[in-house]
Amino acid sequence: MLNPVETALAPAAVGPYSQGIALDNLVFSSGQLPMNPETKTMPADIAEQARQSLSNVKAVLEAAGSGMDKVVKVNIFLTNMADFARVNEVYAQFFKLPFPARSCVAVTALPLGAGLEIEAVAMK
Repeated sequence: MLNPVETALAPAAVGPYSQGIALDNLVFSSGQLPMNPETKTMPADIAEQARQSLSNVKAVLEAAGSGMDKVVKVNIFLTNMADFARVNEVYAQFFKLPFPARSCVAVTALPLGAGLEIEAVAMK
C-alpha cells in the first residue's frame, strides 16, 4: 500500500504530488527544491541551495522512518552543469561510503527558478 509522507520540516508540495511515498521497505522522496520550509525562500548560492535541498530530502526520509544512511539512489537536476563540483562538495557532507548510486543531469529550468532539485530513494 502506498503511504504518503508529510513533514513540516520540508517545503510543502507546489503541485499535485506528495513530499514522499513509502512503499513496503522503500521510501521515494519527491524532488526537493532548495526552499527553506519556514521562510519559503531559496538561497542564491548554489552550494547553499544544495545544502537546503539535501536537508529537505533528509527531512522527508526521516519522516518516513528512514535516513540519509539508507539512501540507495539519488537524482540531481542542475540548471548549470558548471555547478557540478560545488554541489559535489556539499553532497559529500551528507553521505558516507558506500555512496548511493546517482544520476546528475542538466535541465533547462526548474520550478521557482531554482538552480537544482534533488530526489532520493531509500530503504527503511
